[in-house]
Amino acid sequence: MSVYEKLKALNIELPAVATPAAAYVMYAQTGNTVFISGHIAKQDGKVWIGQLGKNITTEEGKLAARAVAVDLIATLQAACGGDLTRVKRIVKLMSLVNSTPDYTEQHLVTNGASELMVEVFGDAGKHARSAFGVAQIPMGACVEIELIAELA
Repeated sequence: MSVYEKLKALNIELPAVATPAAAYVMYAQTGNTVFISGHIAKQDGKVWIGQLGKNITTEEGKLAARAVAVDLIATLQAACGGDLTRVKRIVKLMSLVNSTPDYTEQHLVTNGASELMVEVFGDAGKHARSAFGVAQIPMGACVEIELIAELA
């Protein structure tokens, strides 16, 4: 099954690529490696605001991370010239989770994005990753994730 067939089976329609909120580009490529800038969680087109351990549950955070992954895939598609079949491997995700000092389930939140990458890209979606708890994310978002991928 192709990447596009998998997206369709998952009822995922890729959104328009987001525009930068500050002085950066959405992706940069060197050689066959593409670096996708951090994307923040959105719900119904608006920033998904909240803090894990305070007013967002781990399960909600996991959904937020999955939503970020959809946006990351849309930007990755743009970086591939519109052709996701060029993705050779998802190399790494770095996840920042807006969380209270005593919250320790950032890794479970980040699974929302990691699991989607494997669902969409299969073995090529298996990646290294980091998941950090942070005091705050721009605009109060609950999750921000960046991605590194290798292209064919």
